[in-house]
Amino acid sequence: MTHPRRLLLVAACALIDDRNRVLVARRPKGKKLEGLWEFPGGKIEPGESPEETLARELIEELAIRIDGSSLTALTFASYRYPDFHLLMPLFVCRQWDGVPNPLENQVLAWVLVTDLLRPDSPYPMPPADAPLIPALRNFLKA
Repeated sequence: MTHPRRLLLVAACALIDDRNRVLVARRPKGKKLEGLWEFPGGKIEPGESPEETLARELIEELAIRIDGSSLTALTFASYRYPDFHLLMPLFVCRQWDGVPNPLENQVLAWVLVTDLLRPDSPYPMPPADAPLIPALRNFLKA
């Protein structure tokens, strides 16, 4: 019998520029999974939809504004960490207002999805994010 784990709901956004590059952010020192690269986003607060979460988080993290209609749900990750289970929908977005500016001591990089898929990628991601990358690659090929 497995022990119940806390379910953590997190929304993530793949911001895609006009060159089909994706924005990733490196988690700063002192944060869990520091040094790994991730898509912007964050914890879904009680009463929030994933789209509302991303609108809030992208202002807080990157000083950019999105309209919920510019988000397209792409896929999701379901991953069991030792102390919680993560459920994370990934949305894609090609339109936003402003220029992404790191407001939480993170480093930003615009990268090609193929660079995220390489075994020797300079942008290692948390294990929960790995299943998201092939779906993103297929989306960008369409």
